[in-house]
Amino acid sequence: MVLQIAIGTVLILITTLAAGLAFLGLEQVLIRRGYWFVRRPHAPKLLALMGLAVVAVLGIVTVAVWVWAFVFLWLEIFITLEASVYFSIVAFTTLGFGDILLPQDWRLLAGMAAVNGLLMIGLLGAILVEVLRRVRIIQSEGRDRLG
Repeated sequence: MVLQIAIGTVLILITTLAAGLAFLGLEQVLIRRGYWFVRRPHAPKLLALMGLAVVAVLGIVTVAVWVWAFVFLWLEIFITLEASVYFSIVAFTTLGFGDILLPQDWRLLAGMAAVNGLLMIGLLGAILVEVLRRVRIIQSEGRDRLG
């Protein structure tokens, strides 16, 4: 039980840290290229930013799912990569189909993967909204810089 909690905690910390670092990098890109977003016309650029942010969020979530999948494979919980990825997605998105289950010795990891998914979706959703809000405020004030 302690090993499962330790592994799950480390994976949650790794994926959350990776998400934070990815968004710090994206924020730097936004600050450097921010002048383009605040020039008129605003609506198409806001839509482009939203699309870019959604792709970034999906990429970050995908990386986190793959991290969990590789750990499941490394621990030999599943014998195929496809089963590991499938279970990771199902657990991470909290769907919990139940068609593939972890062995009893590892079942706490399923709950921890679900918690990680909830945290990541909440965190990334909040960041997405904040980025769009910040750019929209700057556009409406007519400023020419994001930073």
